[in-house]
Parts: sequence; structure tokens; C-alpha cells
Amino acid sequence: MAKVTVDRATIDLFATEKQRGRPKSSPYSREQQMRINKKNQLTRDKQNGLKRVEIKLHREMYDKASVLAAEKGLSRSELLAELINNSLENL
Repeated sequence: MAKVTVDRATIDLFATEKQRGRPKSSPYSREQQMRINKKNQLTRDKQNGLKRVEIKLHREMYDKASVLAAEKGLSRSELLAELINNSLENL
């Protein structure tokens, strides 16, 4: 049987060859992978009934929210959603 260098199906034939770095796990470039992953994330969010909201906060408020979220064991996003929900219920 002839050994074809592009055929990586049988590892034992290539045991003597050393390859540097991690094995390639995707045919896409990193930029394309990130684009695909973001699209998949947005699709999952949409299926879960989530909507994206973007806000700008002062650094002090951002840091307070980060610390409080860590203390409660939540993500910052979950903490802010909880705070907004509580505010809406109290109106």
C-alpha cells in the first residue's frame, strides 16, 4: 500500500513525522469561525426569547456591578437583568 502524504486517516503510517502546534480542527480561518459562532449564538438567543440591549455605563458603575455580580455568583448580564426586572415591578 502506498503512503499518501495528504491522507491522515491512518496515524500509524505517519508516526515518525512530527507536526508543530495544535492540530487543525476547522477548515475555516479564525475570523470565519468567530463570525459563524456569533451567528449561532444570536440564533440560540433568539430561540430562547432573548433580545440584545446595549448600554453605556460609567466605569465606577460598571465596576460596582461586576463586584456585586461576583458576590452573588451571577454574571454581570444576569445581575443587570435582575435589577431592571425589580425596577420594572416596582413602578
